[in-house]
Amino acid sequence: MEKYKEIERGLITTYRKNIWSKFVKAVMDFKMIEDGDKIAVCISGGKDSMLMAKCFQEIKRHRKMDFDLKFIVMDPGYNELNRNKIIENARLLNIPIEMFETPIFNSVVRIENNPCYICARMRRGYLYERAKKLGCNKIALGHHFDDVIETILMGMFYGGQLQTMMPKILSTSHPGMELIRPMYYIKEESIIKWRDKYNLDFIKCACKFTEEYEANGNVDGTSKREEMKSLVKQLKSNYDNIDMNIFSSVQNVNLSTIISYQKGDISYHFLDDYDKRKKKIIEELNKKKDEK
Repeated sequence: MEKYKEIERGLITTYRKNIWSKFVKAVMDFKMIEDGDKIAVCISGGKDSMLMAKCFQEIKRHRKMDFDLKFIVMDPGYNELNRNKIIENARLLNIPIEMFETPIFNSVVRIENNPCYICARMRRGYLYERAKKLGCNKIALGHHFDDVIETILMGMFYGGQLQTMMPKILSTSHPGMELIRPMYYIKEESIIKWRDKYNLDFIKCACKFTEEYEANGNVDGTSKREEMKSLVKQLKSNYDNIDMNIFSSVQNVNLSTIISYQKGDISYHFLDDYDKRKKKIIEELNKKKDEK
């Protein structure tokens, strides 16, 4: 049996519970795929996006919905070794990729403040543009459950705000386009086990900043996200469900206990109607007292 067939069979058997079922659940819970969709599956070359591509192939094979797929790889300036590794893995996994080049790495390397943020924004812009040229109405990114948790914590600790990585987003710069994250429920540890089970070797970030960190032997703690990853790991050693509780916290928000919030152009502070609510409570209490 060819290796990619073994991997495909493993998705719906060995990894049915921790990967396949969670992929399908996210797709269904958040209505990520609809009849008539043409989805650009964006592959960076890492373990997450490669697994996502295989899951998309599998759900397409089940033919529960009528949609088309394009597997696109943006080359932001990879060195030859990383570029060839992506092509080799795509061939091994039987993923028909289409690669296109961009000058992102060369542009970002000169930026001193927030280069990773700028890089991510530029990547997304190029992916939207390429997907649109291919006739796609959605792009799919391989962010997983751990990415969501780390984003929540980064927003709290370093941004001073409560926010999360959304499962799908409407593009405000590309009309009619959407971004979906079907790996939303899948934990990174499951992806790592899948990778190691088949002895797969994928590229990491592969940007010049990462290469410099690794060359200097500074692999751990190179980013705020790595700090959050280490923190969650430490917290889970004391309480295993801590990550699930963090995830639940952004789904069970009680707005009556929030000091202030903003939705679009609307801002609200609890003092805005505090006196009005106070007066109403007093009136209701007095009414009940009179009825007695």
